[in-house]
Amino acid sequence: MHAFDVLGDPVRRRILELLADGERAAGEISAIVQEEFGISQPGVSQHLRVLRDNGFATVRAVGTRRLYAVDPAPLREVDAWLERYRHFWTQRLDALGTEIARGRRERRLRQEQTATSGEDADRRGLGTRE
Repeated sequence: MHAFDVLGDPVRRRILELLADGERAAGEISAIVQEEFGISQPGVSQHLRVLRDNGFATVRAVGTRRLYAVDPAPLREVDAWLERYRHFWTQRLDALGTEIARGRRERRLRQEQTATSGEDADRRGLGTRE
């Protein structure tokens, strides 16, 4: 199965999001996914199996529990594939960052001007009276 076929399913993406925070027990994953997606425990197990069989997750046994974790290798491959296309959004994000900085600077200058004009008015006796 191709990496994007694995990642194309919202349930599997959600499981990976849960695992990105650290290792989790299969029962814990199952409870969360069942609640959010309304699928059965065997359905969740199938998704875990797809992730495991395709290298996106690892599992280890601790007693009767099965603990799952993210295996980052396939995600690195996806990231490497995406690198070719990254320029399509990074330029826009850079431009957005510039606009945000410009807006902050303009707000700060307006605040400074307001504070300065208020101080000038106070010095001239034009401020509010109590």
